[in-house]
Amino acid sequence: MNQPVLILIKPDGLKKSLTGNILTRLSETKLEIVAAKMVRVSQDLAHNHYIHLKDKPFFGELIKYLRGELHDRRKVMALIYYGEDAINKCRQLAGATNPEEAESTSIRGSYGRITTAGVYENVIHVSSNPDEAEREIKLWFGPDEIIVDLFPTKNIEKTKKIAAWA
Repeated sequence: MNQPVLILIKPDGLKKSLTGNILTRLSETKLEIVAAKMVRVSQDLAHNHYIHLKDKPFFGELIKYLRGELHDRRKVMALIYYGEDAINKCRQLAGATNPEEAESTSIRGSYGRITTAGVYENVIHVSSNPDEAEREIKLWFGPDEIIVDLFPTKNIEKTKKIAAWA
């Protein structure tokens, strides 16, 4: 079954100029990129992205990390890959969240590290399941930014009509 997955190349990946390497590795999946953009991550976006971890002691550091405050790169590259078994294929290539536990041939095993403060600098985010993929994609992208119709939309009346998630 075709499915979308949100991929984020995090600030540490951008600072280390790993974008090309990561995209090359992701091309092994033979999935289609249906959306891509550079994003300056707001406090709200970072908070909402990691809302499921809000009670963890490292939540504040995680927000700073995603916002680029720890790397002087206040941006991420957000992408949506789409195709057969997309989440599983991308998660296998990414490797374990903890870079020290990731296979050395995975993206995180090759490029990730754990800081002395204990923050996982794992260079990439991959949605964990279909429900999370939908939630995350709707946080990071509007319907008009994606070249396929992934989810139902509606038109809303503003100064002009724009698409919004239904």
